[in-house]
Amino acid sequence: MEHSNHTRVTEFIMQGRFDHPHHQRQLFGLFLCIYIAVVMGNSLIIVSIVIHPPLHTPMYFFIANLALIDILCTSSVVPKMLENLMQEKKTISFGGCITQLFVLTSSLGTELLLLTVMSYDRYAAICYPLHYVKLMRKEICICLAVSVWAVGTINSFVSMLLVLRLDFCRPNLIQHFFCDFPTILALSCSSTYINEIMMFMADIFLAMGNFLLTTMFYCFIIITILKIQSSKGKQRAFSTCSSHLFVVTLYYSTIIYIYIQPTSSNSLDKNKMVAIMYTLVTPILNPVIYSLRNKEVKDICLLRVLALLWTP
Repeated sequence: MEHSNHTRVTEFIMQGRFDHPHHQRQLFGLFLCIYIAVVMGNSLIIVSIVIHPPLHTPMYFFIANLALIDILCTSSVVPKMLENLMQEKKTISFGGCITQLFVLTSSLGTELLLLTVMSYDRYAAICYPLHYVKLMRKEICICLAVSVWAVGTINSFVSMLLVLRLDFCRPNLIQHFFCDFPTILALSCSSTYINEIMMFMADIFLAMGNFLLTTMFYCFIIITILKIQSSKGKQRAFSTCSSHLFVVTLYYSTIIYIYIQPTSSNSLDKNKMVAIMYTLVTPILNPVIYSLRNKEVKDICLLRVLALLWTP
């Protein structure tokens, strides 16, 4: 009887950080250019790795997976944000919000796991170079990649099912430019205890667990590099993991920034800006940091671009 008194929510109103009417066209152009750059840059990396045999190595196999994750992560948020920038009423349907939740959270969870797997790859390459081919053979790499995608997807799917069981009877105003679990749970008039427990467990196992594993791998890597006698050898060993270390630092710093500060209206505004980091900035930087700084990959990508431009 109580359930029948709840109003079924069919859409949510988005109140993001980009609501000034005089800036919306400029922001639309800016975010559209960034989105195109993210999709094209990461797609070029994937195509180059797939069709060029010298890049069929464990490291580039995982980089291709990371590029695909970045495309999915950005595509789950930006197209709807671009649509709302050009509309006076900024809304998203309930189904669209749930879909966005699923794709975004599965992408973020999968990326956390993948960064840890890539840390292990660098650990194996630097600490056990003679056994690297055996430790990271093709079957193991495929198994690791499938496991990463499966765990990230299952975690997001379970969280999404727990959201679908909730009733929403409060004002349907989302204080963000995309749907995420904290903002959606704040609108529910049902008990969100189970959802919060699930989120806490996901934070412990996915965020903290992967952070500790990544830190452990890099502690072993640093110890091994310090044992190398020649400075040239140290520099070469460090260069093989510097790109990944930079991306890991950038990714985890945004997560830590969001979760260590107290909740307030000011921190919520800052969180919206930080969200831009992992939905737009990081996906556009990853191809540059990981691959385009590599001369071989840069030459391959340049050849592909020239071939596309000259194709009649």
